[in-house]
Amino acid sequence: MKNLHFKDFFWSSDLTCMGGYDAILQYLSDGRRICKEVEEFLKARASIEEKYAKDLLGLSKKVCGHNEMNTLKRSLDMFKLQTENVSLSHLQLAQSMREEAKKLEEFRERQKEARKKTEQQMDVLHKHKSSQFKKTVDSKRTYEQKCRDKEEAEQNLNRNTNSARLMEKLCTKAQQAKFNAEEAERLYRQNVTSLAKVRDEWMREHVNACELFEKQAVERISYLRNTVWTHLNQLSQECVSSDEMNEEVRKSLEQCDVQEDIAYFINLRQTGDKPPAPVVYENFYSGQKTPTVPPPRIPPHRRGPLPDPTVNTSGEAVYSTVQDAGYSVIQF
Repeated sequence: MKNLHFKDFFWSSDLTCMGGYDAILQYLSDGRRICKEVEEFLKARASIEEKYAKDLLGLSKKVCGHNEMNTLKRSLDMFKLQTENVSLSHLQLAQSMREEAKKLEEFRERQKEARKKTEQQMDVLHKHKSSQFKKTVDSKRTYEQKCRDKEEAEQNLNRNTNSARLMEKLCTKAQQAKFNAEEAERLYRQNVTSLAKVRDEWMREHVNACELFEKQAVERISYLRNTVWTHLNQLSQECVSSDEMNEEVRKSLEQCDVQEDIAYFINLRQTGDKPPAPVVYENFYSGQKTPTVPPPRIPPHRRGPLPDPTVNTSGEAVYSTVQDAGYSVIQF
């Protein structure tokens, strides 16, 4: 594709028209505003990343698996550690974005200062060109009027030849009209020459300004393109870094052994490998035990077995049992 240039396509047939120049200035103004918009976009994205990073950092400090044990505890600790690392990575990303935004701001200001002098110089030339063009047009109008006056005076002189006094007066008037016409022509020529010089100077500066403005436009487009490209590279790198940190957590989870953690808990907190014995029925009046269960251990504080009422060796009272035919709770 053929390269096109500002200096070849922003002229006008009207010497006083500034449409082409104004179109270029508007384009540059729009470009400056776009730079500002991208700059604000980067700053806003940096603020989002910073807030996200701080929230992640706070989250990484919260209790998570504090009482967990063994391999899963190590995985949860790695999970929290990498969450903290991800937050720090996003903080660094936010700082990088702010640095890019700062560079863009400095670039925008440099371009503004670089074309400020050219714009001022062009403004002076435009005013001078417009002023000189107006003077030239006015002098041309005067010149044309003086020429018509001269022709009219000469015609009057040729028509009136009867009176010598009138002839003298018309001759004087014709000579004065001729002088005025010649003076107007001289001034008109002078203004045309001056306007030509102003035009030549303006054309040279217009070309220089177009070249400078085109160069700035090229730089701006390239700079914005590279800035956005760098921004996307930063985001991609952040994704890669975050995935690498997540991979560390996944590696730790791969080392998490469910049976090992169960065994670790058992060995650490076990209380015994035998369950308690069943609670059995005990007869209050006899030492007989339920035949279906083993004899229980009698605590020291329990009383001993009841005495046999059929045997009386110590002269103590004789007791009857519920099995005796004459059993009664009243003893006669």
